[in-house]
Amino acid sequence: MGAVMAGGRGSRMGSPKTTLELCGRPLIEYPLEALERAGIESVVVAKRNTPLPDLSVPVWYERDEPFHPSVGIVTALQRTPSETMIVVGCDMPLVAPEFLSYLATLPDAIAVPFIDGLYHPLLARYPRVIATAFAFGLGNDLPLQRVVSDLGPFALGEHELEPFGDPERLLLNVNTPEDLARAEELLRVETG
Repeated sequence: MGAVMAGGRGSRMGSPKTTLELCGRPLIEYPLEALERAGIESVVVAKRNTPLPDLSVPVWYERDEPFHPSVGIVTALQRTPSETMIVVGCDMPLVAPEFLSYLATLPDAIAVPFIDGLYHPLLARYPRVIATAFAFGLGNDLPLQRVVSDLGPFALGEHELEPFGDPERLLLNVNTPEDLARAEELLRVETG
């Protein structure tokens, strides 16, 4: 099962990311489409007041406070009927369906991209049983990087990511207007 994380404020963007348009489509549609093309049933995890476009998947609501990515991960892990959950940020429009399929079939329970000394915890595979570890980290105000690192995940480096395209492209997060322009440029080049 896959969960698109959509509970952030979008403060660096200046507006909620979920309804931002990228090449004429809401940004959130891109990771949802990637999960669908990978054959992974998906949901969206968001706060109750998060503006969302019309969606064809269920929405699971997370706590209103705090604004922290761990809240969405805890919600997804606590609610999933599956043993594992693929987590994807709503602001990751260029994630490859083939990579999501690969992530879903890894034998490692926890698998997270690790590039330039940083984990990318919002494009990862987590087992349901570690929901309490994320909740503990959240309750102790631990940075998400530390929580993930302490879990000892299989770190997916460039070698594992390159078969699915340029790792920088694959992991592109749309956090700023410049990131949105970059994503649009990359999509326009690909579609001609």
